[in-house]
Amino acid sequence: MTIDRRSMLKQVGGAGTIAALVGCIGVQEQGTEQPSNSGDGDTESSEPAGTATAWYGLSNTELDLRERAIEAFNEQSSHTVEGGNISEMQDKTTSAIPAGQGPQMFQWAHDWVGDYYQRGFVIDQSDSLNISLDQFTGAAANAVQTDDAVVGLPFSAETVTLIYNTDIVDSPPESFAEMESTMESHHDPDNGQYGLAWPVDPYFVSGVGQAFGGQYFDASQDDPVGLDSEETIRGFEFLVDNLFQYMPNDPGYEPQQVAFLEGNAAFAVNGPWYLAALRDSDTNFEVTTFPSLDGGKFTPLSGIKMWYFSKAMEADDANAAAAREFVEWFVTNEDHLLTRAEEQGHIPVLSTLAGSDDLPGPVRAYSQAVDQGIPMPTDPRMNDVFAAMGDPVTQLFNGSLSPEEALTSAAEEARSQWE
Repeated sequence: MTIDRRSMLKQVGGAGTIAALVGCIGVQEQGTEQPSNSGDGDTESSEPAGTATAWYGLSNTELDLRERAIEAFNEQSSHTVEGGNISEMQDKTTSAIPAGQGPQMFQWAHDWVGDYYQRGFVIDQSDSLNISLDQFTGAAANAVQTDDAVVGLPFSAETVTLIYNTDIVDSPPESFAEMESTMESHHDPDNGQYGLAWPVDPYFVSGVGQAFGGQYFDASQDDPVGLDSEETIRGFEFLVDNLFQYMPNDPGYEPQQVAFLEGNAAFAVNGPWYLAALRDSDTNFEVTTFPSLDGGKFTPLSGIKMWYFSKAMEADDANAAAAREFVEWFVTNEDHLLTRAEEQGHIPVLSTLAGSDDLPGPVRAYSQAVDQGIPMPTDPRMNDVFAAMGDPVTQLFNGSLSPEEALTSAAEEARSQWE
């Protein structure tokens, strides 16, 4: 059974505190160029006070940090933000926003940008923002735009990369040959030992699937589906010939992650949401970038977490101003972003922090891994590509289809949805 990629793109992390932020949040005044990151700015605004609603879908361990962030903002701003932890975010936003009952802002990964903008659920705020997209990494800045519209602001990134058990592996592999040698020597499935723990899902394996020049989807092409290209097929052949054999025989997320958490795998491939579970386990680990793949380069899909500006912002009233002010603070306040990185493993996309030595080691490694990949396409048709890939990729892992058969089938299914 494959795991829902949208669930994997949501942030997951350990419990955190925000005490350090209280008293040091810099919230911008209306009309200034950008919010203060030092926390020394005057928080009183000459504009009428507004109340904005923010929706997010967080795990229980994440809620404390979010609620305290909102509380700190409200204490120091003339505006007020009311938060709501929402389950089934897609269902709720697509029903509430058109009915005029949605929030001013909501948090999700960037892959809804194209679809939600086309359907009128989110709106362009490029002429109303007091910060520049130049403050973020290029990938993050691009992720929140579509058709020259800026429909939100980014605050962190996600991707998957290589993790190794330091009780088994002395140092990160410098080549795939070195990695394969270690996997081979440790792999003993009869005794519950594995060379590699890696959930087999289109998103998780994209780094190898796209390692030899292929892409799942390229909106710039007349035929955007790249699943059945020679280059993508080669990537999946590499998976079958060199990697699948070292994994537990259940491709699902839970069996794969547990194998590494219990110290029974030399390597794992997973995302930053995995850090909380790793820290709670007895396994000693390090995070690193993937070595070169015999002429290929690990090229995973990455997600950008962002605040979307919903259709409720069209009124451009005090409530919309409250939403903009909160989001602009949230995405640029370095103290807050570092707390997120330290407590919950989130990867900042603010240029001054991305890859910085101020980040915890594992988060810095993930930040470097993001640079290896490409952002998830925002074109709504990408949803059909992922849906078409699910079962064929599982059959590929189980050996019932060859890479060419699996990817040709998936490509045909995706294209059929647009005819």
